[in-house]
Amino acid sequence: MLNPKLFARLKKEYDAYEAARRALINVSNTALSKSKQAIFALHRDDDKDAGRLLQGVERTFAGLEKAFKKNDGLQWEGAYRAALEEYVEAKLFYEFLRTGKVVEIKTVPVDADSYLAGLSDLTGELTRKCVQRATQGRIKEVGQLAEAVRAIVGELIKFDLTGYLRTKYDQAKQNLRRVEEVLYDIKIRTKQIKAD
Repeated sequence: MLNPKLFARLKKEYDAYEAARRALINVSNTALSKSKQAIFALHRDDDKDAGRLLQGVERTFAGLEKAFKKNDGLQWEGAYRAALEEYVEAKLFYEFLRTGKVVEIKTVPVDADSYLAGLSDLTGELTRKCVQRATQGRIKEVGQLAEAVRAIVGELIKFDLTGYLRTKYDQAKQNLRRVEEVLYDIKIRTKQIKAD
């Protein structure tokens, strides 16, 4: 009535996938953590540490290619997707602070959804850096950071984002509003100082 060989094969495939999935989750959690640490280093203006951390994440992702070839479904696992998204955010932030540009990531294969989510999250990091620079009195940099947030949101608005990405986009719009408030506060304070 039942084919024992079929069930034995299914069990073997299932167990292999689950073992690979658990390993991927562990590796992804490490990559996610290092990407977050890189972002934190960038907020401390420690580019060297951020670069080192991002290189580690890139090596981790490169090592996952074998696992994806064996089980292509692994690349859609939530832990990996979260780690990839965080890496995109960190890498774009790192490169923007170095070059003043939002660059294409060539070190790791990145799909459109991860790019769009990472770009949306990048606006939050740029907003935090904007507030930091305003506090330090580095007003010219505030303007550059604000313009980058404005440009990213201006590009994202061209997409018909839905679901998760729509939520990310809405957060990016809130970041733009916060940046504009910072610029407004600077302008008002500058006028008050001139008036005194």
